[in-house]
Amino acid sequence: MQSTSQDQTLVCKECGKQFVWTAGEQDFYKQKGFDNPPFRCADCRQAKKAQRMTARTMTKITCERCGKEDEVPFVPRKGTGVLCRTCYSEQRQNRA
Repeated sequence: MQSTSQDQTLVCKECGKQFVWTAGEQDFYKQKGFDNPPFRCADCRQAKKAQRMTARTMTKITCERCGKEDEVPFVPRKGTGVLCRTCYSEQRQNRA
């Protein structure tokens, strides 16, 4: 299937720099169900993501499967079990 999209030049709302939103990126966005173009250039998107990652609050949990203590980047809801990183990764691999 050939792309009907064309490269677009956009302006970053964060730094004001122009950046190209390629046809391939547009197709990827459509495939993921995203309708809107990016507002930020790649550098500003990466900086924003890094900022969110450092601002996360980690919560200590006990894994419902193996009993190991771990930390997760969210506050679990009461009554729901939470898995440690290892058990979560194993569960995701088994689904695929």
